[in-house]
Amino acid sequence: MKSRWIIAGAAALALGLLTLPMLRSTGREHVAPTAASGTPEAAEAGVATCDVESAKGRLDFVVNDMHKAPVKLSDYKGKVVLLNFWATWCGPCKEEIPSFVELYKQYKDKGLVIVGVSIDDAPETLREFAQQWHMQYPIVMMQTDVEDSYGPFYGIPTSFLIARDGSICTKHIGPASKQQFEQEIRALL
Repeated sequence: MKSRWIIAGAAALALGLLTLPMLRSTGREHVAPTAASGTPEAAEAGVATCDVESAKGRLDFVVNDMHKAPVKLSDYKGKVVLLNFWATWCGPCKEEIPSFVELYKQYKDKGLVIVGVSIDDAPETLREFAQQWHMQYPIVMMQTDVEDSYGPFYGIPTSFLIARDGSICTKHIGPASKQQFEQEIRALL
């Protein structure tokens, strides 16, 4: 009996050690934006980019929005993009939505675009939900090429903050506070 617990414990430890490198390679999680070139002049000018080693976010997709109209994500290049993967049934996703609504209203004219990517809801469900929650930012449907570029998803909400130059600056797995998103967005605008 005791040997079963030892074997189970060893197996759990081995599994944990094997998955640790995968967790580290899922992206630049919570990487603080830095001044462009890292120079004091750039910092004073308010120009922010991401860490030099940041991955580039792919925006070369055409996806359908909740009205089944095509949306070219490449139209958002040159803007700060908050790409949020979510679902209408997800409690933590619902916690973030009011913050996204406020942040979008406050910063859309300064170059912020929030794109909500629904992972599995039908367009009719999305339209009703978006109206009820006052979501004025673009809501698009998940497609395989988007999931292949930003996934796999081990939990939602998952959000990526992409700088104007296309660098992925932060990745949040699970909900984050409005204050945290706002601080990261303001550093990039």
